[in-house]
Amino acid sequence: MKYLNLVRWPYLLLLILAQFLIKYTFFHPLLETLFGPTQIPITLNAFGFSLVSAATVCIAAAGFIIYELYNVNEKTINLPYRTIKGEKISVKTAFNLFFALNVIGMLIGFYLANMVGYPSFAILFILASALLYANAKGLKKKIVLRPLIISFLAGLSFLSVGLFDIFPAINEENGQTLTTFFSVLKDYSIFLALLFLIRELIVNQKNTDIHHKNNWNSLSLSIGVQRTSKVIFALNILPIAAVIFYIYKYLYANTTALIYALVLILAPLFFVSIKILMANNKKQFFNLQILMSAVIFFSIISIGLYQFILK
Repeated sequence: MKYLNLVRWPYLLLLILAQFLIKYTFFHPLLETLFGPTQIPITLNAFGFSLVSAATVCIAAAGFIIYELYNVNEKTINLPYRTIKGEKISVKTAFNLFFALNVIGMLIGFYLANMVGYPSFAILFILASALLYANAKGLKKKIVLRPLIISFLAGLSFLSVGLFDIFPAINEENGQTLTTFFSVLKDYSIFLALLFLIRELIVNQKNTDIHHKNNWNSLSLSIGVQRTSKVIFALNILPIAAVIFYIYKYLYANTTALIYALVLILAPLFFVSIKILMANNKKQFFNLQILMSAVIFFSIISIGLYQFILK
């Protein structure tokens, strides 16, 4: 169990769930309706999809491991054991696991990229691995870079299903339809990346004392907690505007989807906007962090509603 905690298994399960919903509740049912059950223009079968999930999970798990190793204080990296998630884990074992997961993830990525006929796609896994390592070892000391990296990689992990499943299948006959599908997924990935960015900035607000103690130059320390809260407020306007736009364009005729979006996504985002300007202690920022995590979860689940909205 300690190794599952090390790789933050709930986040990995959420990643797998998101990718599963994108492929099997978004792509498959809608494309089957448009092209028929035997003519669905997709590239990946169940095995290919499992490779996408396996590669992204391996890279993400490796990123969590290296972050835990360098978390709190880099000097502790020289200790034989680290207390990680309440468990003592050998630093050597953790490094070996980090290396193995990285290698496995990139090898699967190379195989997958060649399998779909786009070898250059393998660079996505190399880039993700490099950014996660840099984020853990050095870039976490730089202003706001860590939240930006995490949000970028989160969005990329969702977009990867479309890159490997839809993009290689585009041709002259289905180009317009598949491009529309890919565009919707791109918007969805950007939306989720924004939510992750806001959540990470709130986490930074909560951990300002830790950042100060370890001389990490976070945005909260650079411009102050109050100004950072105003930045979060401004950023939060973007996903709120996106949800309102989608409600106006797609959801107004579907009562279930409308209520879902209003109650589980839009209302919490409005609440975060109101409370972030008043939050001034660790507990308040922690509560907002939990609320943003819930918004991310329900936003991921919402991908399953597209099959009812866009038909």
